[in-house]
Amino acid sequence: MERIFLTKYIIITGGVVSSIGKGITSASMGRILRSYGLKVAAIKIDPYLNWDSGTLNPYQHGEVFVTHDGMETDLDLGHYERFLDVELDGLANITTGKVYESVIAKEREGGYLGECVQVIPHITNRIKEMIRENSESADYDVVLVELGGTVGDIESQPFLEALRQLRNEEGRENVMFVHVTFIPYLNAAGEFKTKPTQHSTKELRSVGINPDVIVCRSQEPIDDALRGKIAHFCDVDYEAVVNTPDAGTIYEVPLVLEEHNIGEFIVKRIGLDIEPDSSKLDEWREIVKSLKITEPTVNIGIVGKYVELEDSYISIRESLLHAAASIGVKANIKFLSSDVEELDRDAMSELNGILIPGGFGERGFEGKLDAVEYAIENNVPLFGICLGMQCMVTQFARLNGYPGANSSEFDDNLEFPVIDMMEEQKKIKNMGGTMRLGSYDCKIVEGTKTFEAYGVIDIEERHRHRYEFNNDFRQDLQDKGLIISGTSPDDFLVEIVEFPNHPWAIGCQFHPEFKSRPNRPHPLFKSFLEAINEFSKN
Repeated sequence: MERIFLTKYIIITGGVVSSIGKGITSASMGRILRSYGLKVAAIKIDPYLNWDSGTLNPYQHGEVFVTHDGMETDLDLGHYERFLDVELDGLANITTGKVYESVIAKEREGGYLGECVQVIPHITNRIKEMIRENSESADYDVVLVELGGTVGDIESQPFLEALRQLRNEEGRENVMFVHVTFIPYLNAAGEFKTKPTQHSTKELRSVGINPDVIVCRSQEPIDDALRGKIAHFCDVDYEAVVNTPDAGTIYEVPLVLEEHNIGEFIVKRIGLDIEPDSSKLDEWREIVKSLKITEPTVNIGIVGKYVELEDSYISIRESLLHAAASIGVKANIKFLSSDVEELDRDAMSELNGILIPGGFGERGFEGKLDAVEYAIENNVPLFGICLGMQCMVTQFARLNGYPGANSSEFDDNLEFPVIDMMEEQKKIKNMGGTMRLGSYDCKIVEGTKTFEAYGVIDIEERHRHRYEFNNDFRQDLQDKGLIISGTSPDDFLVEIVEFPNHPWAIGCQFHPEFKSRPNRPHPLFKSFLEAINEFSKN
């Protein structure tokens, strides 16, 4: 098929250690290019065999980010959306599972006409096709492609080969490689060490890929002499060695990269027909400035079951920071375990607001109910998201005539299953298997705190859950005071609830954190922070 446009590609690889910030680096470069007026997309390649991130343990992989079209993806897509201020499709997360499944399906259908199906060319060709499908979906000027893991991983080899081929097929003038490495500091020697970066770059070059830019992550800034050494031994231009030391906020990284003139380097390297202008990041500089304020401070507790790994709630954390900055306060976020034996009730007394996030499974549920009851008794602003909303409904029911109310997710033989997977819903709703995933419309009830937050009746939000508010209890709980402030357009599914006689207590079945942006905080999070700020003054 003849292509009628030309997309440029920036490939981001990693070396030395994992989790050094390839996603933030990719998103930051994208933010710079977006500020120049370019149309930018981003892809995350995950070499694991899982088809998607939906079944991965949050302790191992962090948050599952859900796209508007219902794909459960790697958390880096959240960084991409927040930095680029775009909505990405599920196509933007490529996994080994997806690649091999599509190749095997084609082989079973006879699509290879009896050929012996091999990693090269069939797997590598499919990888390139999937990358180009993203490019062609909206005629992007630039597509960032981040390869997860580190160079040298066995599972990454087919992807590296495919990316090498992509460069040759698209033309070297249209594809550039950025290698992100770690520069360790040895206290005993009193100096930074570049040898890991040298070896990582050598490993990349051994598969036929020469990096155009090396981004050196470090805890503290490295000096110009060290940059020169890396340039010399890794065979790149001096100005292509960029240092990104640990920053106060991840949103500073685009500004750090631009201080190294990375935008101008990219524009020249891949021949973009624009004039780079760092002043176009002025709005972003103001956002960073607002995110770095130190007072006044409000204390917000996230009561969850995966709090040992903060990345499990990364979109919620960032949404709270966005909203706090927008009203001129600093959010001091505290993570509290919801395991009922571990729930720190003394720590809750120091909180100005409580947020109960989503999750699956019974562990920690009763602790979350205790947190809901604490918020009710002490008029602390309370925000429940997904399972958090179900906790609010369950505790309200227990306090209003339904002792033992619970979710049928945890017990099939309940007297009061106020949260349930309803048979009617299974028959008439497309759940994407057993789950409701992706964006769905919602209708807001006027005169509610939710309507005050949104200011409109019709909204669209992203979901990731199996169980719903049980309509068998709907009218009676409303009669007892529960406010239903948002439903599906046909009024069948309860989407948002509020507590009566409370300063601010809202629970939503969807995940608003996936749509918050540093330049445009989500309305519910902003309203929550405004309530917290007011509560903290009393």
